[in-house]
Amino acid sequence: MTMKPLLSKIKSVYKHQSDSLIRTIIYTIGHFFIAASCVMYFTGASLYLALTDAIIEPILNGFWYYLLDRFWASKKFPYSK
Repeated sequence: MTMKPLLSKIKSVYKHQSDSLIRTIIYTIGHFFIAASCVMYFTGASLYLALTDAIIEPILNGFWYYLLDRFWASKKFPYSK
């Protein structure tokens, strides 16, 4: 398998979504610093621990959301499409 299809796809996504990707990256970096600042302020944790929490917590939340969404999508609710 060659890398050309993958690189082509990455370039296509970047070309069509670059503004959104840049905003997402800026938002994510901002989230890390805001979350770390809150953890440090409210708990007195060190910068290292606060940054660790600020990075790990969104990853775990993303995993939880994925599991929840998969469960939700597997059910037939009367009010869903």
